[in-house]
Amino acid sequence: MALKKSDLYSSLWSSADELRGSMDASQYKDYVLTLLFVKYVSDKAKEDKSSLIYVPDDGSFDYLVSLKGKPDVGEKVNIAVRRLAEENDLLGVINNADFDDPTKLGDAKELQVKVSNLIGIFQDMDFTGSKAEGDDLLGDAYEYLMRHFATQSGKSKGQFYTPAEVSRVMAQLLQIPASTPKSTTVYDPTCGSGSLLIKVADAAPNGLSIYGQENDNATWALARMNMILHGNETHDLRQGNTLADPKFINSGSLQTFDYLVANPPFSVKTWTNGFDSSYGRFDGFGTPPDKNGDYAFLLHMIKSLRPRGKGVVVLPHGVLFRGNSEARIRTELIKRGYIKAIIGLPTNLFYGTGIPACLIVIDKQDAQARTGIFMIDASKGFAKDGPKNRLRPRDMHKIVDAFTGSKEIARYSRMVPISEITDPKNNYNLNIPRYIDSSAPEDIQDLCAHMQGGIPNSDLEALQPYWDAFPSLRSELFAPLRDGYSELKVQTGEIRSIVTGTGEYERFVRDTANTVDQWLTSKRTVLESIVSSTKPADLIHDISEVLLAVFRSRPLIDEYGVYEQVMSYWNQVMHDDVSLIVSEGWSKAAQPRIARAWKDKNNKPKYEDAQIVFGTGAKAQRWVMDLLPPEYVIARYFSAEQSELDRLTEARDASTLKIAEYVEEHAVEGGLLFDAADDEGNLNNAAAKAALKDLKITKGDPDEIVALTKVIALYTAETKAKGSVKDATIALNEIAIKKYKTLTEEEVRNLIIDDKWGATLQQQVNGEVIALGQTLVTRLRVLGTRYEQTLPEFESRIELLSARVTAHLALMGVQR
Repeated sequence: MALKKSDLYSSLWSSADELRGSMDASQYKDYVLTLLFVKYVSDKAKEDKSSLIYVPDDGSFDYLVSLKGKPDVGEKVNIAVRRLAEENDLLGVINNADFDDPTKLGDAKELQVKVSNLIGIFQDMDFTGSKAEGDDLLGDAYEYLMRHFATQSGKSKGQFYTPAEVSRVMAQLLQIPASTPKSTTVYDPTCGSGSLLIKVADAAPNGLSIYGQENDNATWALARMNMILHGNETHDLRQGNTLADPKFINSGSLQTFDYLVANPPFSVKTWTNGFDSSYGRFDGFGTPPDKNGDYAFLLHMIKSLRPRGKGVVVLPHGVLFRGNSEARIRTELIKRGYIKAIIGLPTNLFYGTGIPACLIVIDKQDAQARTGIFMIDASKGFAKDGPKNRLRPRDMHKIVDAFTGSKEIARYSRMVPISEITDPKNNYNLNIPRYIDSSAPEDIQDLCAHMQGGIPNSDLEALQPYWDAFPSLRSELFAPLRDGYSELKVQTGEIRSIVTGTGEYERFVRDTANTVDQWLTSKRTVLESIVSSTKPADLIHDISEVLLAVFRSRPLIDEYGVYEQVMSYWNQVMHDDVSLIVSEGWSKAAQPRIARAWKDKNNKPKYEDAQIVFGTGAKAQRWVMDLLPPEYVIARYFSAEQSELDRLTEARDASTLKIAEYVEEHAVEGGLLFDAADDEGNLNNAAAKAALKDLKITKGDPDEIVALTKVIALYTAETKAKGSVKDATIALNEIAIKKYKTLTEEEVRNLIIDDKWGATLQQQVNGEVIALGQTLVTRLRVLGTRYEQTLPEFESRIELLSARVTAHLALMGVQR
């Protein structure tokens, strides 16, 4: 059974939790990633006999499985991993975790159970088919773990990972031509775990030749594993300090590369320690300040680029405006034309720091002819993701679109002439707010409107995109009052119903839905044709780019908002679905499967969440439908049975409500059920029966007997209703399970493409339309209430109230 991306991720993270204990994330990642590596290369060697990684029998994952439960499992795992490392020149790379360390894994018995359970979690995974063509499921899982480890590793240890979203943007900013040969080089002098280099290589259809250097030995080892897990076995990553001991040297000079990406450590204060000045990295620029290494890294990178080379570097915002020696270096960079673009990013994107950063695009090709620097202020576009901020798909696409198309967007991007940057008032300062004002327009209060009433036409004209989309709406809501001002013709409470009830609005909603329908229809053949050779990444790029283009020509609606809806659904659901179809085909992927089971760290059984369950406990049948959840099968083929179940469910809920109301009414102090209820006024069926039995024996109050008899009858009716719901649910689930076996491939495709994907995407895009309407309604209500009462009316009201107070005081004999 092929793995869903989300299942793989959650399973791997649960394996990390097996070792959490008191260990720091930076320690336990070594155990988890080592086993992930051994499992992957073992499965790959089974499938591909020509694999570049040789897996000996006593260094394979199958051998690790044979060690489970043995007293010396930790020691034997260490030996096996070392055998695998020796055979592939990976000593010091994959054998850094000590599986026989009682200080981290506990005493002998605890260590035995913990290591055995951890192997067991990976044992249930099959990676032989997990790398669909062009879709690196396992590599993405590795990055998922790296992101979690970086999040939990604390400020000082989270810098080994560049967020995947930033890496993808940087890769696209390089604009690598599709025809670029694999021999083309890409270099990262501070490569961390290597994720940034991998994203760049993935952006080139033929791949690239990867080079990198990393100072920290453990992080260098992570990068080596990362490369192999992503299928880049021929990488060249070296360990050492790039500034003090650059490893890529050619005839006494720095080796140069075609492309470069980097996310160096910010503002290193000790960069001069051991610095080797023999490579002329600062020639013509001057030396960076002793206590800040940002420009030291940047100048190393520029020196490492070929004459036509291109690069993208992450640096703190301070490099754009700091003075003294950094100002002199920045001036020289601008004069030479090396800086092609600057993109300001949101705060708190990166691990290890919350300060804002920027992307600097370096391009040596035709540098002397450069007449401007393209600037983007993307600092406002992000989503919160736990303790960090994250670029959304819409933010990433907007950055790349603006840069590649040199699009000038108000309050977002513009081409800034070199003459403006060199003007004495700016003096080579590149701080983005000097050139782009990204602040939202101020909502100005109109004093004249407050004095005389009316809504300023300038405020209404700011809503012109809405009036363009709904031409008659403004005249339905507003009428001229005097020169420059209008008045609201309706009550503010009526604005929503008028906006959403107009024919133009309804037509806009229909047209938007029709646009989505037409898009789905145009791409239906592509979706129906998903086969084992389909590349999921290419598929989503194709269909999403077409949707983006379609909505660019639509009025009012933000095409990036629509794009975000599609990409969000892709990341949450569709990618899993497509990967399953690619791996297993439509029909097989749609079939129910038995839910996975495993044992937790306390050796207790755990079960995967299932959509349909027959029975309870260990003997229960738990069915999971990864691709085709049962609600879609039921809605299309068993709607009558579902309606009957809904009716029975409503009847059951009504029975429960009757009990609650009856008990609430009579269980109060002095009520007929008060003596039978507990101290909190609750009365269950068993307690009611016991109380009734006692009353009959003691010949108690007849009215209490009647009340208890009534509540017991209500409980009996509820029990019967619950039984009916249970029986109907089982019956519906049984016929649904049987239906899966008879579904044709065409029926499966229709259910997935139309009922699941199509309907969901329609609903999500419609959410964008609803949000637009809500934004307009909210703004009109603000304007309607802001100037509803004029200042003279307030003054008149104050005078009236003051007179009333004076009159009341006079009646009380109090003089003001």
